[in-house]
Amino acid sequence: MPKIVTREQMYIIELEASELGLSYTDMMENAGIAVCETITSRFEDITDVNVILAIGPGNNGGDGLVSARLLAAFGAHVNVVTVIDSNNNVENFEKAINAGVEVVQIDLDDNLNVLKDKIAEADVFVDAVFGIGARVPLDDHVVKFFSTVSDILDHHDILCVAVDCPSGMDCNTGEVDDNVLEADITVTFGAAKIGHFLFPGADVVGELVLADIGLPINLPALEAIDLDLAVDDEILDLLPDRQSNSHKGTYGTTLVVAGSTNYSGAAYLAAAGAYKMGSGLVTVAIPHEIYPIVASLLPEATSVILPSYMGVIAESGAKIVHELLDKVGTLLLGPGLGTESSTLGFCNNLFASDKSNNYLGGLGFNVSNNSDDSGGIDLDEWPFVVVDADGLKLLNEIDKWYLLLPKNSVLTPHPGEMSVLTGLTIDEIQSDRVSIAREYSMKWNHVVVLKGAYTVVANPNGHVMLHPFATSALASAGTGDVLAGMISGLLSQGMEPYQASVLGVFLHGLSAELCMMLYGDSHSIMASDILAMIPEAITSLKQ
Repeated sequence: MPKIVTREQMYIIELEASELGLSYTDMMENAGIAVCETITSRFEDITDVNVILAIGPGNNGGDGLVSARLLAAFGAHVNVVTVIDSNNNVENFEKAINAGVEVVQIDLDDNLNVLKDKIAEADVFVDAVFGIGARVPLDDHVVKFFSTVSDILDHHDILCVAVDCPSGMDCNTGEVDDNVLEADITVTFGAAKIGHFLFPGADVVGELVLADIGLPINLPALEAIDLDLAVDDEILDLLPDRQSNSHKGTYGTTLVVAGSTNYSGAAYLAAAGAYKMGSGLVTVAIPHEIYPIVASLLPEATSVILPSYMGVIAESGAKIVHELLDKVGTLLLGPGLGTESSTLGFCNNLFASDKSNNYLGGLGFNVSNNSDDSGGIDLDEWPFVVVDADGLKLLNEIDKWYLLLPKNSVLTPHPGEMSVLTGLTIDEIQSDRVSIAREYSMKWNHVVVLKGAYTVVANPNGHVMLHPFATSALASAGTGDVLAGMISGLLSQGMEPYQASVLGVFLHGLSAELCMMLYGDSHSIMASDILAMIPEAITSLKQ
């Protein structure tokens, strides 16, 4: 999987690569080729295209000059403007000029009329000023330039391509200057940068193109990075095989403990999500009040009616669930349960460690991870467990709840639920999603799926996968229930928790993107639309 790095990590990676024989000149040449290829791929005839490049004083400017030379060689009409004078790129300037690139002279102290005219005539504007070296706020002496360019880009149909990172955005924090140049495409090199996925910066990156600049395979500095970016070709390798000579038992059973009268759809959405991901059989354990609804929506599911009180699962339901566990591959607990005293009692019975009574101790969870005839049950013999939504809130009421789950259970909180579990504010969580997810995954010894824009999946071993989807198509009730079901269905087929979570999140996000492509807008997309698009997402991934 491609890596996601900070600027400091990228500097170390480039230094190590240079020490192993890949010169900075070679890396710059490869970066310029990538920018050139990105631009030429957008036009049928590059000879009809006017390109203007803003060149900075460092390596980012060098990348831009290489691309300017190559674009001119392909027949484009290319102008470059130097934003900050420097002697760092003299050779690249000479090569570009010899290739036919024209240099536009400007004075940042004048009214920039020449620059305005050149940009207004352009088809493409390339931002090669600061790249990953940008700091926020921008220095006063360049603010006028960026303000002028930004205003022109806002009022003209010009493709804006950023080299590595939009100028005016901090690639470590995602902070942006008021005069940041919002890109349509950002071409980044060797590894994605963490700021590409942090708001508000993520909103100015546009389409992110990850380009190869020839970094050596198995480069130690790169391999040491424990944050990956999920990409389709490698995600495809995780998809479980389907065999011609198989039956429903081949693909496992998922038990969904969910639903209440207030949230009758949650059980359906979760169970259907498990089926859509290939679970051979899905059983819903639900209060009788919602049985007619769930059964009519999903006749493929088998049902177990749990005792209920006022429309929510009653405490005594734990014994029935316990008796089902040796027959299933995965237990999904939580969607739509409600947080009434009755469901809290149910979870207490489910998870409390009291070996004197199997069903006061509910499912006989035993923190010591041992079992004997007095009622404990070895957690190693448990099915996979996924806890979502109200299940997370209820668990939080139990002291040291994370010790009562089988190790490597999957927890799927949104930021609000993560706040309940950790005691951190939502703002604190959102400001450092990767680190927070990693920290608590390691502390709890469970996989954490921190939902939201660019959903993060954290492994207890410290490894984290960031997903490339940020769409309001998922900003509606029930989409999380679908995701929990998808992950559970994959687990029932024998996938490991981290891999199942990574694949489930990716296909969930891809389903949302496909819905956006189908409908052209997110306003009317519901969880059931995401559910219906899962087969298309799987097909798209395979293609």
